[in-house]
Amino acid sequence: MNRRDELVANLTLVRGRIERAAHTAGRNPDEIKLLPVTKHHPIEDIELLFELGIREVGENKDQEAREKATLLPEMNFHMIGQVQTKKANSVARWATTVQSVDSLKLAHSLNKGAGLAIDRGQRKGPLGCMVQMSMDGNIARGGAQEAEIETLAEVISEAQYLEFVGLMCVLPVGDNSFDRARRMFDKLCACYGDSLDFSAGMSQDLEQAISAGSTIVRVGTGIMGQRVLR
Repeated sequence: MNRRDELVANLTLVRGRIERAAHTAGRNPDEIKLLPVTKHHPIEDIELLFELGIREVGENKDQEAREKATLLPEMNFHMIGQVQTKKANSVARWATTVQSVDSLKLAHSLNKGAGLAIDRGQRKGPLGCMVQMSMDGNIARGGAQEAEIETLAEVISEAQYLEFVGLMCVLPVGDNSFDRARRMFDKLCACYGDSLDFSAGMSQDLEQAISAGSTIVRVGTGIMGQRVLR
């Protein structure tokens, strides 16, 4: 099986899982976006995904994603990994959306970086930002504490060059409940409208996430296969 056929087969399997999970939860499968996670995979794979109709992918390292975005500007790249403040200017140039905003300092830095990128003609509009919610309280793993989420969302929504687009979370190993994040998502929707996205669920737990209301599932291994470390 060549690589294109492998990706087609994997996409079919994952889309089938999404559809079944949505029906089980009484939801419309069309409400759930599939975001392939392409970190550590070559640009040739992303080009194949683009040929297959995929228009958005997730990356978690600035340098790798920046290089890929330069080679394939037609693709929309989401930053889903932790962002160092010193990398904010760079990320603001190539990212369509940063799903992992977890501090006021980072939000301010991304706003500044997005403004510079717009002024220099490196991006056309505001930078989409999600707040990442910590599910275990360990800030070293990324994510803002629950008590900080609403303030952070307000700062993003009021920033000149940012657009608040939703909530993201990653379950710790051994946890299988998205309920706390879902309650926070509902709070945010009450303030900012139902157009927000809830980015929750990966290859191993997308069914639970869809049951909890996820609108974006981030799937790496289930589509791309094992990562090629480099």
